[in-house]
Amino acid sequence: MFTGIVEEVGEIVGVRQTGEVVVLTVRGPVVSTDAAHGDSIAVNGCCLTVADDEGARDDEFRLELVPETLKRTSLGAAATGARVNLERALPANGRLGGHIMQGHVDGVGTLLSRTPGERSDEVRFALPAELSRYVVEKGSIAVDGVSLTVAATDGETFTVALIPTTLADTTLGLREPGDIVNLEVDVLAKYVERLAAGYLGGAQGQDGVK
Repeated sequence: MFTGIVEEVGEIVGVRQTGEVVVLTVRGPVVSTDAAHGDSIAVNGCCLTVADDEGARDDEFRLELVPETLKRTSLGAAATGARVNLERALPANGRLGGHIMQGHVDGVGTLLSRTPGERSDEVRFALPAELSRYVVEKGSIAVDGVSLTVAATDGETFTVALIPTTLADTTLGLREPGDIVNLEVDVLAKYVERLAAGYLGGAQGQDGVK
């Protein structure tokens, strides 16, 4: 699992198509220090597995993206030179500084607007309709792997306030209106919905839950 506390902003330095799989080479000096074959690293909030890094530099690692990942996340448009948020999986004795995240992207959203403040930015995103019920004011959401608090929501959009540290230490400081981002809603809300569905009934949910 992950927490949404980005360790560093890395760079995609290689994109190679191998059949239906896309192999990414990512440069990230911090997360590469102990990255080994089979380890999990969140790239823009998407949990990926470190593949064989034979021939890679010490500050780089390789990842394999299958069609499901390419279809359901923004990484389908990954290009050389792109900056990405990186976080290693949380160790058992680590601090849960953000919120519980799986690195399983629920959908993609679109940055609609950003309003710069004196030191912070207010940013509004559109999200898929099927995810709106999991997003609540003062709740948690992951945007490109960054744990954020929802400042406001109207069902079709949500707004977050980005503090100076987030603007400086993640890619969210670089995002512009029209950019696509990965979204992961609160997994606890999804489990509560599924467990309660059999007792309360209600609207159709994810995975066919009613």
